[in-house]
Amino acid sequence: MAFAGKYELESQENYAEFLEVIGLINAKTDFKVVTEVVQEGNDFTWTQTIPNWSWSNKFTVGEECELLTMTGTKFKAPVAMEDGKISIQFPQYHFIAEIIDDKLVMTCVTPGEKGVTFKRVNKRI
Repeated sequence: MAFAGKYELESQENYAEFLEVIGLINAKTDFKVVTEVVQEGNDFTWTQTIPNWSWSNKFTVGEECELLTMTGTKFKAPVAMEDGKISIQFPQYHFIAEIIDDKLVMTCVTPGEKGVTFKRVNKRI
């Protein structure tokens, strides 16, 4: 599956709850999110942008990579691709991304009893 492209937020579920669980309490959730994915084979640059803020990670599928959380904390994790889905274990949640019907679908799942599943659907622009 080719992830490369520019995507705009179409819909999302449980975003405010997800932000609260990961410690971003009172974060604004009603903004236009643009995700740009540059893919060259197994090498990716993944950037999310909202007004006045941008967050970017470079990684290679099949390798342990140094990544940034949404709050700017660095961590190392292996990046996997299984059945066309990118999978990364962030410190506070598991991230999965896939292309479904030409849309970028990202799912983040926090662990534990109060776990939250946040899902974001992005249309290609």
